[in-house]
Amino acid sequence: MNSYLDIDHVSITFPTDKGPLNVLKDVHLKVAQGEFVSLIGHSGCGKSTVLNIVAGLLSATEGGVVLEGKEVTEPGPDRAVVFQHHSLMPWLTVYDNVKLAVDRVFRKTKTKQERHEWTLHNLELVHMGHALDRRPDEISGGMKQRVGIARALSMQPKVLLMDEPFGALDSLTRTHMQDSLMEIQANLNNTVIMITHDVDEAVLLSDRIVMMSNGPSATVGEILNIDLPRPRDRLELAEDPTYNHYRAEVVKFLHERHTKPEAPKKTEGGNADKPKLRLAG
Repeated sequence: MNSYLDIDHVSITFPTDKGPLNVLKDVHLKVAQGEFVSLIGHSGCGKSTVLNIVAGLLSATEGGVVLEGKEVTEPGPDRAVVFQHHSLMPWLTVYDNVKLAVDRVFRKTKTKQERHEWTLHNLELVHMGHALDRRPDEISGGMKQRVGIARALSMQPKVLLMDEPFGALDSLTRTHMQDSLMEIQANLNNTVIMITHDVDEAVLLSDRIVMMSNGPSATVGEILNIDLPRPRDRLELAEDPTYNHYRAEVVKFLHERHTKPEAPKKTEGGNADKPKLRLAG
């Protein structure tokens, strides 16, 4: 695989009252340009910590992150983050929440009119052009997340980082948001790393699913390639044996880690002996 983003043998240890706590140990993952990767695993397995290291919000104790040949040492607009909670400015309109990011990134490279048009363009991408003048308390949770995604996309990031972006939404809204994200990713060919606890969401959206071992000292347990054609239709996939096979493999991994939290013995190459999955990365 051509490495666009390289999470290179990352480990991180935090000081605690009870002594050093190793949260991640030797996490290694190569991500291709335009790839959609999901991170899944039990709570406490360090998924958000991985995302924060890629975002530049945390520094690894060992190893590091390289994006297009440049080491990540701090936050930057080339890595936009969408959190579970929208983090919109409550006193600003939908338009102004996105325009704020556009102005920050493009003030020196786009004219005022170009920044205005770019703001509108990104809101149209998430189907929020009809709500430009509304404030966050005047729109639904799903609409708030759409604005958050528009704000992230407006920065033209090389990598879109998503930390359970639909976790707080009701089932129907979540379904609509997943479909919108697939549409956007297909149009823009974004590189996406998304954290999720939802197995169906991971299989539906991803090119690969990275399954994390339990913490502390969490690492990459297995990587499952999702070889399903795009565009993907959730109704058609519901009866697809390949889709259901992938789903079963992820559920099996999570169940085994719940009942047997110790990680299975690894081979020299770093892949687990037991599961018969197609591994990569």
